[in-house]
Amino acid sequence: MSEKLHPVMFAGTGSDVGKSIVAAAFCRIFLQDGYHPAPFKAQNMALNSYATPEGLEIGRAQAVQAEAAGIPCHTDMNPLLLKPQSDHTSQVILNGKPIGNKNAYDYWRRGTSDIDFRSEVCKAFDRLNVRFNPIVMEGAGSISEINLRDTDLVNLPMARHAKADVILVGDIDRGGVFASVYGSIALQTPEDKKLIKGIIINKFRGDMRLFDEGRKMLEDICGIPVLGVIPYYKDIHIEEEDSVALAQKSFIMQQGKINVAVIMLQHLSNYTDFDSLEQDPRIHLFYTNNVDDISKADIIILPGTKSTLHDLYELRRNGCAQAIIKAHRNGASVLGICGGYQMMGVEVCDPDHVEGDIERLPGLGLLPITTTMSGEKVTRQVTCEYGSGYEIHMGETRPFGDAKPSPLLHLSDGREDGYLVDSKCMGTYLHGILDNAPFVDFLLQPFADKIAKANKPFDYQAFKEEQYDKLAAHVRKHLDMDKLYQILKDN
Repeated sequence: MSEKLHPVMFAGTGSDVGKSIVAAAFCRIFLQDGYHPAPFKAQNMALNSYATPEGLEIGRAQAVQAEAAGIPCHTDMNPLLLKPQSDHTSQVILNGKPIGNKNAYDYWRRGTSDIDFRSEVCKAFDRLNVRFNPIVMEGAGSISEINLRDTDLVNLPMARHAKADVILVGDIDRGGVFASVYGSIALQTPEDKKLIKGIIINKFRGDMRLFDEGRKMLEDICGIPVLGVIPYYKDIHIEEEDSVALAQKSFIMQQGKINVAVIMLQHLSNYTDFDSLEQDPRIHLFYTNNVDDISKADIIILPGTKSTLHDLYELRRNGCAQAIIKAHRNGASVLGICGGYQMMGVEVCDPDHVEGDIERLPGLGLLPITTTMSGEKVTRQVTCEYGSGYEIHMGETRPFGDAKPSPLLHLSDGREDGYLVDSKCMGTYLHGILDNAPFVDFLLQPFADKIAKANKPFDYQAFKEEQYDKLAAHVRKHLDMDKLYQILKDN
């Protein structure tokens, strides 16, 4: 049995500096080195969530990190998840279950009288720490938001509880790395400064030798060792936590490939549903809400959303709804997933105002179904004839009027899911269905003649395992692993 290591927290100088990816890398590195690691993020704010084997909800980033660690995901890995519903409110998921909506000011400034969130996240960590070694913790945003120090559940206060060694991650690609690293450390209390044991400079571009002097200068002014400088990479594909990069995906149609358009909804969620398609050599995938792009796509996917009625209203307002219907009439396939599936129906009803003030909207009319929103969220992992997936949705969908059921999927528990009109028009509640090669082959079959050469079905699971190994090798190569292990073993 491997010796016990201290928990390690990868904290950041800001958002999007690469904490999630670095944590995933170390989940795989520790696994490769004979340990039994598990990820942990006390509180996550993201629309991209995942269903655990027990049918509970956590942030997708921790599910990815658990996969890198070679273990099933669990709510203890992300006990508190905030899913933004507007600029000011979020749905609060505690230990995998929604407990209501909170105003941001009330949540951050005043706390709550009925639930001790700090106690809940600490208990989740303690349960995890008994079972795994080491715990690979991820901070949130910047560690130097001193105005939120008293209510911070994720960064240094959590590291204090865990007795974790903190490694500060700075992003050199965005500029100002000296100020951001030094300032992040300088703004800590003396007690918290002692927890920061190392610095990682991430996303370096160019000749590494140019930063040799900078590395020494940073160590001198901070009094903390720089454990490594990780170069920027483009050839390693790990599922992203945030949707920031979606708008940068190429819109350009490609010859000899099946062009797949994912509709860019305002409240788009679970966009990792499409990572497998992005890596499939037969497919060119892009995100758009441009009616001209929609008209040129072979396959149009309506993705999940945190606000079905609002996004359906917006699709009608911006012309995308009409463009999708016209493209389907001209031969394009349309697939709806979760909220996108609901939008494809005849109507979406919300008589109890679960989502807001809109009580009913006509859908796209591509599927003969009707959906009624409900306050109870369905969250579970499932298997079907094509493989596995997971449900995270609110609302009940059934055939409209006298339409006959025509399920797309038959689930192993005896239930039926989705609706199939034909091979070019279908919808499902299952996230992750596109990770299953047989279903992707079924979706692509009507356009097989567009593929220049016959390619064997794409094995996304094997691809992901290869990417975790590539990421681990990349990080190992550029970090002082001996020094890191020394930090994690010292008393």
